[in-house]
Amino acid sequence: MTGLATALRTLAVTAAAGLLAVTGTVAAPAPPASAAPEPRAPREFVALSSVDRTILQEMRYRTEHNFVGEPVDGYRQPLCILTRPAAEALHRAQLRLLARGYTLKVYDCYRPQRAVDHFVRWAKDLEDERMKKEFYPLVDKSRLFADGYIAEKSGHSRGSTVDLTIVRLPAAPTRAYVPGEELVECWAPQEERFPDNSVDMGTGYDCFDTRSHTDDPRIQGAQRAHRQLLKGALAEQGFVNLPEEWWHFTFRPEPFPGTFFDFPVARRSVAGH
Repeated sequence: MTGLATALRTLAVTAAAGLLAVTGTVAAPAPPASAAPEPRAPREFVALSSVDRTILQEMRYRTEHNFVGEPVDGYRQPLCILTRPAAEALHRAQLRLLARGYTLKVYDCYRPQRAVDHFVRWAKDLEDERMKKEFYPLVDKSRLFADGYIAEKSGHSRGSTVDLTIVRLPAAPTRAYVPGEELVECWAPQEERFPDNSVDMGTGYDCFDTRSHTDDPRIQGAQRAHRQLLKGALAEQGFVNLPEEWWHFTFRPEPFPGTFFDFPVARRSVAGH
């Protein structure tokens, strides 16, 4: 056996030397099948900042200040990605709002399917209620699917849906969220809620409550006017509001009405577009 082992080692060395003589290098081993490159966005997708640099971006799912309480899968960088028609329509709406002393601020744009899967796993874990007091204070977590707050597919994954608000200029900074800080109900008076720099919309973003319905009759006065200002500015540019969420708008017609993408939210996904 010792002689056989020696012979095999000699054969291997000889083969490697021959390969080196022919190619000038030793071939690297093939990468494992699991090292497949990550998917990238189709060329119809762009970073919003490449179309409009004035729209504020506060990408909540890249942070711990969201209903899950941790950064969400697939959000590699705090970046808004959209299909180009949706981004250009937002730019047009922004120009109209800037003239009135306001700016748009986006909370979420394209959302990869892996992020939606993260939401689904979280919703099934009934023990994890660390963010309940702020985001779903009156909703039993076991009802999130039945009540429509969580689903296994999201229009955001098609690339033309955006969650956003309006900020009065000059925009005040929003302080950083401190994990573990005392939470306040998302429908509390604005001066008591987390100090977002948005105008008062009656609830915070991602508030799982019927008060978030765009035309909820309990929302009146300046709060209702702000919702109508946002809805009107976006409707003029082809966006349709989801009636259950004052912040949720989809550009129509969607370039990808039946495709749910899963490339990560990262500059690399749209580099060169």
